[in-house]
Amino acid sequence: MDAVQECDVLVVGGGPAGSTIAALLAREGRRVVLLEKEHHPRFHIGESLLPGNVELFERLGVREQVEKIGMPKFGIEFVPPDLDYCSYVDFSEGWDPTKDSAWQVRRSELDELLFRNAAKVGAVAMEGARVREIDFDSTGATVQADLDDGARRTWRARFVVDASGRDTVLANKFKCKQKNPKHNSTALFGHFRNARRLEGRREGNISICWFEHGWFWFIPLADGTTSVGAVCWAYYLKARDKPLKDYFFDTIAMCPELNDRLKDATLVDDKVHATGNFAYSSTHATGERYLMLGDAFTFIDPMFSSGVFLAMQSAFDGAKLVQTALDRPAELPAAREAVETRMRVGPRDYSWFIYRVTNPTIRDMFMHPQNIFNVKQGLMSLLAADIHQGWAYRRSLWMFKVVYYTVSLFNWRRTYAGWKRHRFNIRDMGQLRGETILK
Repeated sequence: MDAVQECDVLVVGGGPAGSTIAALLAREGRRVVLLEKEHHPRFHIGESLLPGNVELFERLGVREQVEKIGMPKFGIEFVPPDLDYCSYVDFSEGWDPTKDSAWQVRRSELDELLFRNAAKVGAVAMEGARVREIDFDSTGATVQADLDDGARRTWRARFVVDASGRDTVLANKFKCKQKNPKHNSTALFGHFRNARRLEGRREGNISICWFEHGWFWFIPLADGTTSVGAVCWAYYLKARDKPLKDYFFDTIAMCPELNDRLKDATLVDDKVHATGNFAYSSTHATGERYLMLGDAFTFIDPMFSSGVFLAMQSAFDGAKLVQTALDRPAELPAAREAVETRMRVGPRDYSWFIYRVTNPTIRDMFMHPQNIFNVKQGLMSLLAADIHQGWAYRRSLWMFKVVYYTVSLFNWRRTYAGWKRHRFNIRDMGQLRGETILK
């Protein structure tokens, strides 16, 4: 047992949220310790970035580095299960045409890049350090972590940031994590070589393909491989009666367009992954001496690729909160309230669409996007992660919902059937393993 070391801020988790806030605080002269339980590069899913990320990378000073590892992405392709054509939308059609592109990236590369950047600007960044205990008191917290070599290290921190992802260290400690009853999904995914991509400018666009039991992602990466995954209702994975790889290929066969794009492709390393994608949220994100960021606070279905953006944006907002807690504690209650409100904006906006995305009305609106009442501009701003646009964005998003509810009322039988089907799909199938399974 080494002597207790002191720091201003201890960050648990070296993903996009943790590395971002560690870098921001270290640049301000704070003594920051960043602990990551694994070693970079480490595998992670969630490879599609949004235009809203670009500004954040610029503010961190890493945009050029991200661009070097990324595949340019200008929009989204929607592939329906029952039509013979696809729909294409571009991010430039949103309220801010300059937010017109992003990248597809290997998360192992992106996460390591951000982690090394935090160390470069002054954070003490440690890998192979798993946090075991966090004990708070009136002046801060005592944090204990086990290292890979069996040693245990102890830190005394004035403030703790939980960016542990789906480990949700503090949410579990405080028992404030709540499963989202409106969504219950799982995912199967793998990487392919020689997949047939879109052509020209659209080559790097993400494709979203609906099928009977959920939806697929198709994400082209810069190294020539393509990430393909099926996000499906829990009952579907629960019914698996064959090896995971065989089940995955049977699932791909349910989507003729995707199956055709992969007919000459080979599975990288012959590996298929499976994970429980249960949506959840914590009752709160902040305390007097702590903050929960990204997936450590809330996790939503990855359909609109919002995960990295929400994690990094919460880190930028959280850095200001930490500064307030350390320097101006009298202002902390108001700062906490503002951050709690702001951190719920993105998950709330995305979730409304996610809950309804398999509904025929929403699907029709995605396949035939019209800009009546500027609803398409609002939708594209959401998909570009330009969610703090202001009143014009809010109004267009509200009008999208008005149009949706109006069409749903005129087609009430179809709407009711869709609602019943959704209720059936999200039924509790018992606990599936939440960790990634490699088979």
